Amino acid sequence: MPRSVLYTPALALDRVVKAWSYDADVHLVDLEDAVPAAGKESAREICRAALERSPNPGRVAVRVNPLGTVDAVRDLLMLARSPVAPGYVVMTMVTSAVEVALLRAILASADRRPEVYVTVETVEAVTGVDAIAAEADGLVLGSADLAATLGVEITWAGMLAARQAMAMACARHGTACVDTANFRLSEPAVLTEEITRARELGFHGKATVHPSELATINTALRPNPERLHHARRVTDAVHAANGGVAVLDGAMVGPPFARLARATVADGDAWTAKFGPPRTEPAHTAEEATP
Repeated sequence: MPRSVLYTPALALDRVVKAWSYDADVHLVDLEDAVPAAGKESAREICRAALERSPNPGRVAVRVNPLGTVDAVRDLLMLARSPVAPGYVVMTMVTSAVEVALLRAILASADRRPEVYVTVETVEAVTGVDAIAAEADGLVLGSADLAATLGVEITWAGMLAARQAMAMACARHGTACVDTANFRLSEPAVLTEEITRARELGFHGKATVHPSELATINTALRPNPERLHHARRVTDAVHAANGGVAVLDGAMVGPPFARLARATVADGDAWTAKFGPPRTEPAHTAEEATP
């Protein structure tokens, strides 16, 4: 499950290609909100050219327009005809799990089988989130549109119910759970707090619209060697106690702790297998231009 997702609008080919150099698990090319109506066709051409230049298309996502629109039809035709396919397609303004199944069927008819992520940004998506999580590979909180619909500000309290519903549904179905982007770029403390709280709820990843935030997201959410080492020790301690309660470093650990530890190790190993070992690089400054 991706820990960091970097959004880049399909407005200029060099900006999209530049994004490949940033250390994100998934690089998302946005054909939806970030592209004005007059630029949609050009954005599709840019997206297709960028896919052909990507060093790892399996880690590229394309966010398409709402399924019931002509622009979505054109987006999907572009993806079907592109010689290089992305690893992910991200849906927008979804109201039903039926839409997810339909998109899968459309792409499968062109021999395209990406992971399908759904942006949870409608009231219907929140209230029907369990069925959507069962059909999708991942959910991404879309706080801007959801807050606008509710008539509230984008605050932790305002989005808490949606986050909790997503976390529960994703945990039930083994679906990736990605938090919304932070829109207050000049306040890094907000980003840190959101990551901490989202992680406590059970979220796996965090979206961002600026590469300056990637280092913070990656450090907090990618597999941590110390946590993985501790998880293995918990598993070993409970196993040595014949599956009962053991004492490790002065704390009681039993079967529920071992279950969490095994999941932690499995998630860490799976992440490394898909995305490679975490790398260390200098953080990008907020003054840098968005890719």
